[in-house]
Amino acid sequence: MLLGLIPALAQAQTSEKAAIAGDPAAAPQQLALVDLPKATGPALELFNGRDLADWEAWLGYADPALTYKRPPIAPLGTSVDTNQAFSVVTEDGAPALRVEGKTWGSLVHKADLRDYRLSLEYKWGDQVWAPRLTEPQNNGLLFHSHGNPGVVWGTWMAAVEFEIMLGSTGMIVPVGDNIRARTFVAQDKTILYPHRRFRLGGRTIDVTNNGNPDWNVENAVDAEKPVGQWNRLDLYAVGDQAIFVVNGVPVMALTDLAELDSTGRRVPLTHGRIQLQSEGAETFFRAIKLEPIKAMPRLIQK
Repeated sequence: MLLGLIPALAQAQTSEKAAIAGDPAAAPQQLALVDLPKATGPALELFNGRDLADWEAWLGYADPALTYKRPPIAPLGTSVDTNQAFSVVTEDGAPALRVEGKTWGSLVHKADLRDYRLSLEYKWGDQVWAPRLTEPQNNGLLFHSHGNPGVVWGTWMAAVEFEIMLGSTGMIVPVGDNIRARTFVAQDKTILYPHRRFRLGGRTIDVTNNGNPDWNVENAVDAEKPVGQWNRLDLYAVGDQAIFVVNGVPVMALTDLAELDSTGRRVPLTHGRIQLQSEGAETFFRAIKLEPIKAMPRLIQK
């Protein structure tokens, strides 16, 4: 059986190498946002600093190592107490939302949101849990979340991910087999396969979660502060476009956000709920605020 698979595996690897062979070489860029939109209404505080009344918790499998194996068992969901997984604490003298990270899942804001600038601050805690003990701290800001909780690997709603991961904050990852996003890439052999980093004016690709080499694109530059310090994220999302900003530095731009329907047709993805992931690392969040906007800023190279 294994011998019969070897030609197919070799063909797949050759196809993947050919797919990235056309990527231009990465080179440093200094990116900036201009024509910043003004808020069209009052800001909405997504975290009230007191409790999680505006949020709903969902937990995946008791053993997170099962997450990507699609096991024939039910996730924990809402059948257990989630107060340890997600809680309100005092951190650095102010209220913060704590994600424990031990059990994978998400904290989902109740509102269906569209056309906004979302800002928040986060910092890593001290705890890291199996099976990510030897990997960088990992979490995520998931937006345009929709559908049933746990539909993706029993753990998350379908969404677009603004990755929060040590060294890779601002990466794009589609959460769900039918999620799509277009962006620009260049080939950077200093990062893990598929060696694709965001580069304004680079090769246009469709990011999918159906396998390599299009399952993710790395941030334009690592703009995260050292562990233990607070970082600020800004997410601009208007219509089917989005821009990720880390500590004031633009690191990702997306267009044509979409979900494939049952016929394979692309349906624009323009709204949804916010999820804060739990994925193996203790993380604190605060100052989660949304401002309504009607236009996207413009991304330029300085």
